[in-house]
Amino acid sequence: DISDRVIFPISEFERRGIEDARFVKFTKEDGSPIYYATYTAFDGALIMPKLLQTTDFYDFKIGPLHGAGAQNKNLALFPRKINGQYVMLSRIDGWNNYLMYSDKITVWDNPIMIQSPKFSWEFVQIGNCGSPIETEKGWLVLTHGVGPMRRYCLSACLLDLEDPMKEIGRLREPLLIPNNDEREGYVPNVLYSCGGIIHNDELIIPYGLSDYCSSFASVNLTSLLDKLTGPDRSEND
Repeated sequence: DISDRVIFPISEFERRGIEDARFVKFTKEDGSPIYYATYTAFDGALIMPKLLQTTDFYDFKIGPLHGAGAQNKNLALFPRKINGQYVMLSRIDGWNNYLMYSDKITVWDNPIMIQSPKFSWEFVQIGNCGSPIETEKGWLVLTHGVGPMRRYCLSACLLDLEDPMKEIGRLREPLLIPNNDEREGYVPNVLYSCGGIIHNDELIIPYGLSDYCSSFASVNLTSLLDKLTGPDRSEND
């Protein structure tokens, strides 16, 4: 049963944990699926971005990611190639969102900044919350923003399908913020997610609460896309 599957640390680089796995069903050019996950290996002092892959969730292949763009946390792979290349979101400097193209899935160079903090609730840093989701309106990306009192909020943006360097729209306000019942925990005042799924025109967002438990929220997809493409959206300057 896949619900019983647990992935444990297997190397010295992971001896203090494997964190923030961003799973994605990737469609290869021949139409066949493979599942990837980018995650952070932590040895107690240093972090290392790594890539996991599987076709059946019984056998796994794991290895490090390389290149100038494979730094820090928040690496998230697009679910298919664009113009013949793999595409990845990243946050190499810890504050801004970047995008990279590569011919090889394990090597990432030449990151280009596509988003920086714009609003008060994200002025400390922004990042992605998992792999982009393909919709007819564009690539839907869940994001997180860190603002005053180190409050982590969840939000969303929309990128162009053929050229994800182009931001179509970004929400001016968060989708989710920690409420009074969600603020206390091992890492307080934090909501965090590593991805969402679409089901029956609803965007389902699982998320962690201050590192002590988890929950989920749902958002009507049509309404969200209308917000991201309508006159009230925020666009990159």
